[in-house]
Amino acid sequence: MIRTFDRYIFLRMLVFTGFITALLIFIFIIIDFSENSGDFTDRGATLSQIWHDYYLNYIPEMIRLVSPVAVFAACLWLTGQMANRLEIIALRAAGVSLYRLMAPYMVFAVLTASLISYLDGYVVPRSNAIRAEFEHKFITKRTERLDRSRIFRQESPGRLMQVNYYDIRERTGYRVMMHTFEGDRLVETKEFGRMRWDPELQLWELFNGTVRRFHDGGYEEYTFDRKEIVFNIYPRDLGRTSSDVYQLTYPEIRDYLASIERSGAGGLAMPLVQYYSKLVYPFSIIIVTVIGLAVASVRRRGGRGVHIAAGLVISFLYLVLMKLFEPFGYTGAMDPLAAALLPHAVFLLVALTLLKTARK
Repeated sequence: MIRTFDRYIFLRMLVFTGFITALLIFIFIIIDFSENSGDFTDRGATLSQIWHDYYLNYIPEMIRLVSPVAVFAACLWLTGQMANRLEIIALRAAGVSLYRLMAPYMVFAVLTASLISYLDGYVVPRSNAIRAEFEHKFITKRTERLDRSRIFRQESPGRLMQVNYYDIRERTGYRVMMHTFEGDRLVETKEFGRMRWDPELQLWELFNGTVRRFHDGGYEEYTFDRKEIVFNIYPRDLGRTSSDVYQLTYPEIRDYLASIERSGAGGLAMPLVQYYSKLVYPFSIIIVTVIGLAVASVRRRGGRGVHIAAGLVISFLYLVLMKLFEPFGYTGAMDPLAAALLPHAVFLLVALTLLKTARK
C-alpha cells in the first residue's frame, strides 16, 4: 500500500508543479508583453521575432526562476489536502512516520533540482544569450556594461593593454595602446587606431598601427595598415557585463573567471557570487519541499488559506534573504561563497527545525 501511496504523491506533485509552473509562466508572459509591446512596435520587432527569439528563449529562464515556488506551492497544496482529508493521520495510525512520508517528496525534489541544475548549467545560458541580443535591439534597457572606457588589461606578464573604447556588439576596440616592460624598463609601445575580433580565425585584426622599440641609443619605429595577431585577451575580457555569468555554461564560467583573474580586470567578486549562486540555487527546491511538508502536514484551523499564506511569506523571505546577501558578496564585505550559501543554510536550519517540531 505504501508504494502505491508513494506513486500517488510523486505523480500528484508532478501534475501540480507542472500546472503551477505553466500558470506562472503564462501570467509572466502576459504582463511582460503588456509592458514591452510599445518598445516592440516602435523598434520594428516582428511577431515571429518576439515569440521565437524572445519568449521561447525566456521560458527556460522562467522555469528556473519559478521552479522552487512551484514545487513549494504544490507541496503545500497536496500535503494540506491530505491533512484535511485525514489521510496523514490514517498513515500515522498505520505506523507510517512523517519521515517515511517524506520519501516520495524527496525523490521528486531531488529529481527536479537535478533537472534545474542541468537547465541552469547548459540550456538556460544559450537561451539567455539569444534573448539578451533581442533585448538589446528591441527593448530599452539600462546598460549592464561593467567597463565603459579606458579599459586596462594585463595581456601577459610585462605587457599592459589600454583600450580607450570597446564596442561590444562589433567586437571592436578603438585607440588601443600596448606597453611592454622588462623589469621596470619600457622596451616597446604599440598603438592601433582600431582592432577587431575575427570569430572565424579566433584572432585580432589590427589597423593603422605604430610600433616603437626602445634601446639605449633611442628607438626604432615602423607602421602598418593591417595585421593579424593572437593576443591573450579575448572579447569577453574587454566587454564584460553584469549578466555574463548567466549566459555561460558551467565550464565556460570557470574559464571566464580564470580569464578575469589572468587579465587583471578586477571585479571578480560579482561573477563569483553569481556562479556560486547558480550552483546552490537548485538546493532551494529540496529545502522548500521539507518546509512545505512540515508546515502543511498538520491540520490547522483555516485550512488551505493558512498554508497558502505561510507559503507566500516563506517564499518572500527566502527571496529577500538571497538578494540581501548578494550585494555584500559583490562589494567584498563577505566571502562570495558565503554570500551565496548563507541564505540557503539559514532556511535549511528553519526546515530542519520545522520538521523536528512537527508531529510525527
